Amino acid sequence: MALDPAEQHLRHVEKDVLIPKIMREKAKERCSEQVQDFTKCCKDAGILMVVKCRKENSALKDCLTAYYNDPAFYEECKMEYLKEREEFRKTGIPTKKRLQKLPTSM
Repeated sequence: MALDPAEQHLRHVEKDVLIPKIMREKAKERCSEQVQDFTKCCKDAGILMVVKCRKENSALKDCLTAYYNDPAFYEECKMEYLKEREEFRKTGIPTKKRLQKLPTSM
């Protein structure tokens, strides 16, 4: 049974695990300022970070949640996933390996 590379149907694991993973990665990139602020606060506060970094944690959570709840952002990540899956089905090479540079000393 050959898989059609352009087929758009998503399996349960793709909807509930793989696409949300892409969403988390992209949301962290887009909320990088809040991630940096929270990370810096945690490093500076040490063991008291739970108490001292509430404001930064809340700002980070608000930023990430806004992306997670945005249907347009979900569609963007879904299309990115489908494009990667289609490319994998055509070539048989995962995206990570395809993006690595080939050795030049061949």
